[in-house]
Amino acid sequence: MSEKAIHLQTNFNVQEKSSLIWNIADILRGLYKPHEYGEVILPMTVIKRFHDTLLPTRDAVMEAFDKYETFAVKEGFLQRASGHIFYNTSHYTFDTLLSDSEHIEENFRAYLNGFSENVQDVLTNFEMDRHITKLGKSGKLFHVIQEFNTAKGYMGADTITSTDMGYVFEDLVKRFSESYNEEAGAHFTSRDIIYLMTDILLSEEKDILMEEGVVKTVYDQAMGTSQMLGAMEERLKLLDADAEVTAFGQELNSQTYAIAKADMIIKGGNPENMKQGNTLTEDHFEGYTFDYCISNPPFGIDWKSERIAVKKEHDLGDNGRFGIGLPGVGDGQLLFMLNGIKKLKDTGKMAIIHNGSALFTGAAGSGVSEIRRYIIESDWLDAIVQLPGDSFYNTGISTYIWIISKDKPSHRRGKVQLIDASNMFEKRRKAIGDKRNDITQDCREIIIQAYGDFLNKEYTLEEKTLESIIMNNEDFGFNRVTVESPLIDENRNIIMNKNKPRPDPSLRDTEDIPLTEDIETYFEREVKPFNPQAWIDKTKTKVGYEIPFTRLFYKYEKPERTEEIILRIKELEEGIVKSFEALSGQEVKTNG
Repeated sequence: MSEKAIHLQTNFNVQEKSSLIWNIADILRGLYKPHEYGEVILPMTVIKRFHDTLLPTRDAVMEAFDKYETFAVKEGFLQRASGHIFYNTSHYTFDTLLSDSEHIEENFRAYLNGFSENVQDVLTNFEMDRHITKLGKSGKLFHVIQEFNTAKGYMGADTITSTDMGYVFEDLVKRFSESYNEEAGAHFTSRDIIYLMTDILLSEEKDILMEEGVVKTVYDQAMGTSQMLGAMEERLKLLDADAEVTAFGQELNSQTYAIAKADMIIKGGNPENMKQGNTLTEDHFEGYTFDYCISNPPFGIDWKSERIAVKKEHDLGDNGRFGIGLPGVGDGQLLFMLNGIKKLKDTGKMAIIHNGSALFTGAAGSGVSEIRRYIIESDWLDAIVQLPGDSFYNTGISTYIWIISKDKPSHRRGKVQLIDASNMFEKRRKAIGDKRNDITQDCREIIIQAYGDFLNKEYTLEEKTLESIIMNNEDFGFNRVTVESPLIDENRNIIMNKNKPRPDPSLRDTEDIPLTEDIETYFEREVKPFNPQAWIDKTKTKVGYEIPFTRLFYKYEKPERTEEIILRIKELEEGIVKSFEALSGQEVKTNG
C-alpha cells in the first residue's frame, strides 16, 4: 500500500476512534482531575483492543482451555487456538460484563485475570487494580465499559492496524495535553519527524534492501509508546512485504512502556524485547548490537539521580558505555548518544535527536568535547540536520537529527554533511502545544534528496529553502593553547625562575587554533606581532571539538544605508501625523 493510501485509511480510523475515546473521558469528570484522565482512558483503550482482537477466536480458546485444563503446560495450545501469542480464558466479554451491572467490578477483575502472563505485566504497569476500585465505588466502571463497547468502539487488529493505533494513542495524548497543559512531548515525537528519521536511515540502502530482502533489528533506547519502532517496521515492509524486522526498546515511564508492550503483543512480536527501566542505569540490552538505532531521548534534563551508576560504568572504560567521557550533570543527552553507539553493529546506523547544546557546549578536554571528538575521529558522524523551530509538542527550541554511521560509503568517509532544513516546513493551521510547523511529505523529500546528493548546494521548494554543506572531519577540531606572558617587577625587568621567565597569571590567555593549521605558524602570525615576549605552555594544550552549525550557515546581510533609514522614518512619521489629524480633526505642523 502506498504512503498516501496508508495515510487516507489511517486518518479515517484515527479520527473516528480518538474522538470516541476522547468523549468517554467526560464520564470521569469529578472523580479524576483532568490531567489524570489518561491514566484510565489509555489503559482501557489497550484492554478493549486486546478484547476485540481475541473475539474471533474466543470459542476456540475456551474449547482448548477445557480440553487441556489439567495439563501442566498448556500455553502453546491456547496460543494456537487464539491465533496470537496472548489469550484470555475468562468466561466474560464486554457484552456479558454489561449484562450483570451489580457485579461488574468483581467480574471485570475476573476478566482481566483471565489474560495470559504476558498481558498481566502490561496491566500491572497500568496499575489497573487501583483504578477499578475507584471506578467501581463511584458507579462509573459500568458506564466506561459500556461506552467502549459501542459498535464504533471496535478496535480489533483485523481492522485497526498497529500504525492506526499508534496514531490513535498519539492523538489522544495530544488532546489531553492540549486541553490540560500537559507535556505531550514527553511521550511522543510527531510522525512527520519520525518519518524523516526513518527515511534518512534507509535512503542509501533502499535498492539493496528491495533486491535482497529485509532481515533487520531496530532499537529505541527511549521508546515511549514505540512509535519510532513501528514506523521503522512500516517503512521496511514497504520495501519488502515479507521483511523480518525485530524491534527492541526500553522505556522509563511505566504507562507508556505498557502501551508499547501491548502493541508488540498484538503484532505477534516478542514482548520480551520491550523492557521497562532507566536506560542510563539499567542496561537491559547489555551485549546486544542492532542494525538501526532510532531515538528522541530527553535533553536538557539533569542526571543527578543516575550519577553514581553512570560514574561506575564510566570507570569501566571500554568495557562500559560511558568510558569516553561524561557530560555536565545538568544535561545527560550525550549519554544516550554513547549508549546508542555502543548498541550499533559495525555496519549499523543511528538517527538521534539532540538540541543545540550537544553541538558546541563544553571546553576543550571536557566530557562533551571528548564525546564529540570520539565520534568524529572514529568517522561515525555522517550528517546533522537542523529541524524547523516549533516542530515538537513541548519545545520550540532548535533541534537537530544526528546521523551516526559505523560503515560510511566510500564517498562520505572522512566527511560530515550539515543540512540546514530550518525553513523546510508548512505552518499548521492550529498549533498543538509548541508544535506550529509540520515537515510535509514534499519537504521531507527535499531533505532526503539533499542528504542523498551529498553536495554543497542550495535547494528550494516554492518559497522554502534548504542548504547542504560538506565538511572534513578535522574542520571541527582545534587545539586550545595557553599563551603566557612574562611577569614584570617594578623595574620593568622580567622575573626569572630557573632560567625561565615566570608567567604572569593575570596576562594568561588562550587561543583556539584549527587542527588544520600548524600551531607554531599560527602563533608567529597571530600572536607574536602583538606580544613579542609571549610563549605557548605546551603542557596545557588540549584538543577540542565543536560544531558551530549556525556560524557555518551564516549569510552576511549588508546593513541598510543611512539615507534609506531616514526616509523610512520620515514616511512613518508622516503616517502617524495623518492618523492623528484624522482622529483629532486638528492640523499638525511639522519641521519636515
